Amino acid sequence: MSSEFQKVNALGVYLHDRRIGIINRLVGDSHIFAFEQDYIDDPNRPTLSLSYKSRTGGLITSVRQVSRRLPPFFSNLLPEGHLRDYLAEKAGVKKEREFYLMAVLGADLAGAVTVKPIDAGEREHQHDHDRHGHEEEDQQQKNILRFSLAGVQLKFSAVMEASGGLTIPAHGVGGSWITKLPSTQHAAVPENEYAMLELARAIGIQVPSIRLVSVAEIEALPPDAARLKGKALAVERFDRAAGGHRIHMEDFAQVFGLFPDDKYGGRSYANIAAVLWAETGEEGTYEFVRRLMFSVLIGNADMHLKNWSLLYPDGRTPILSPAYDFVSTVPYIPGDSLALSFGKTKSLDGVTADQVRRFADTARLPMKPVMDIVRETVERTERAWKELPQKDLLPHDILKVIDGQIANAIARTTLG
Repeated sequence: MSSEFQKVNALGVYLHDRRIGIINRLVGDSHIFAFEQDYIDDPNRPTLSLSYKSRTGGLITSVRQVSRRLPPFFSNLLPEGHLRDYLAEKAGVKKEREFYLMAVLGADLAGAVTVKPIDAGEREHQHDHDRHGHEEEDQQQKNILRFSLAGVQLKFSAVMEASGGLTIPAHGVGGSWITKLPSTQHAAVPENEYAMLELARAIGIQVPSIRLVSVAEIEALPPDAARLKGKALAVERFDRAAGGHRIHMEDFAQVFGLFPDDKYGGRSYANIAAVLWAETGEEGTYEFVRRLMFSVLIGNADMHLKNWSLLYPDGRTPILSPAYDFVSTVPYIPGDSLALSFGKTKSLDGVTADQVRRFADTARLPMKPVMDIVRETVERTERAWKELPQKDLLPHDILKVIDGQIANAIARTTLG
């Protein structure tokens, strides 16, 4: 780890370029986050996270020490899995020691949050200058996707065993993108996600701009990744707008104040629906029901807490973000279980009309609109799947499994 970061004991937390708080590293490798007083006193303050919203609608300002890791909201901003393991190894720290990882990676996080070492003003100024240079280069090469990861050069051989392929940031083709490389274990994962997202778009679900690109067309990839064959999936970032303007967002692990490790079991789909009902009303909640039902129909069992997010377009009021990470997982994991509980079941085969009713009852949602959305989603998906041109991109064996999943799920959820 660079000696300049070893000396850092405080990180400034910025939201829309305004410093709103500080993360302090304490003796014994514990950390606390505290808001700046002017942020606390501001009645029009931008929202950082619903996890800091009190039951009366105010701001939770109490501080709590967290050992080794950062508080959950910030822990969720860092990479997970193989990529986190590699970055921790590169930094010379254990992966749970997130303070130093955040010091390195905090300039380019999801949403409108940036995190900077407080005693590194000149260095950050230089980073801003470097990033400005890269933006000018991207403007000159809008038709090229270029790999980037906050200035960190990766040895991809250390992380390519990830079963779903590696997800990396990239710039070019007129915007900021998340680029998903092909898996080394499973066939046609980018093509699968591309087809499922286009199917979602066809039934009226909002999804970001996407494209399939040859790995060979992505410039500046490290050699190990550049040797991959096939297609990558590029998804335009919906937390970035024209000119690089940042739109704040948070996922539901952050909403519930849970660490990334708890994304599969900390809450249920009914819990997500209840938050959406309180914060976004009918529009966000019913759209969530539509996407949840769509995931069941296509056999997408991996919709954990981090695969559902809120956006804050005005800086204060949440809306449900565009849909992402729609992949039919059942061709790769037969008998796959849902990431969270749906009406007291985690079995894809267990999602019946009765389970949908239990889900609505648990979330305290009006029954008729929920059941109407389920029926409408079933009808639209069945019709759109038959006509979807992108399914021709899928290998025959994967296509056959998805065909069967959709047919069986329709039969189960329309009975009763």
